[in-house]
Amino acid sequence: MYCEAEAAPQVVRQQLAANSERLERLGERLRQLNPHAVVTCARGSSDHAATFAKYLIETRLNILTSSAAPSVTSVYEAVPNLAGTVFLAISQSGASPDLLATVRAAKKAGALVVALVNAESSPLAQAADFTVPLCAGIERSVAATKSYIASLSAIIQLVGSWKGDGELLQTLASAPPLMEQAWQLDWSPAVMRLRYAPDLYVIGRGIGLGVAQEAALKFKETCSIHAEAVSSAEVRHGPMALVRAGFPVLIFAQNDETLAGVESLATDLAARRADVMFAGGKAPRAVALPALKANPVIEPLLIVQSFYRMVNALALARGLNPDQPPYLNKVTETV
Repeated sequence: MYCEAEAAPQVVRQQLAANSERLERLGERLRQLNPHAVVTCARGSSDHAATFAKYLIETRLNILTSSAAPSVTSVYEAVPNLAGTVFLAISQSGASPDLLATVRAAKKAGALVVALVNAESSPLAQAADFTVPLCAGIERSVAATKSYIASLSAIIQLVGSWKGDGELLQTLASAPPLMEQAWQLDWSPAVMRLRYAPDLYVIGRGIGLGVAQEAALKFKETCSIHAEAVSSAEVRHGPMALVRAGFPVLIFAQNDETLAGVESLATDLAARRADVMFAGGKAPRAVALPALKANPVIEPLLIVQSFYRMVNALALARGLNPDQPPYLNKVTETV
């Protein structure tokens, strides 16, 4: 896990070079199609990348984006009308049966299927109308890291190419060296605070919510910590009731329109004597985890890169093997 996460900046470099012409063609096709909606479909870490895609597509392209529940097709055998939509399937393996069933049904229902997939010879890649390789290479650790970051960068490149936004594409091109710096940041205070923690909240908002979801999953997978990802907009709608003195809260923020609200929440949580660890923002009495300032679109990539190094160290500190979590497999064959 450590080595694979460390390799993520080079993966992004390779991906940008390999997919440039492919995504330029795809962007032109999407502009011609002018879809009225995008439907995402994914599981696990890939679904957290789909959350990022939702916010980026809706804020940059103003196109309604919704997540498909694969069980609607694979179990209930219902097929919504998807004419005039883009169906965005995201997967590391491209082999999960329920994902494949949903993709095939989406094509029959009139959707243009775009697959972001790491395994280029997978059934998903063969079933899609357009395939965008993640270029992450072999990932041996059960916990996905470099393939997740590759999914985020592919989504940014897709949106930039679709919109014809050269500034967004240039921003993404600046990400790899910043990711290398983010890998070196010292998040050891979080390791010390979470070494014996049984549970915690991970909080983000907007385009940062997807990396909060990813972090919560990694706490479960690698550290046996019951972690729940919550949007900062939802904390006061119930989850705040669980916050007591010493309750650990890890907060991620990016420097966009959501920052002030996230910092206000962090201040309130710290005032309740929660053990607040904050990356990307500031709040009184919160433990500041270092985070690089950059264009807000790529800040989630930088934060999750720093997080992966920390959570790997935390798993080892808790006496666990982050590469082989119990009861989990690399390819989950949900039906």
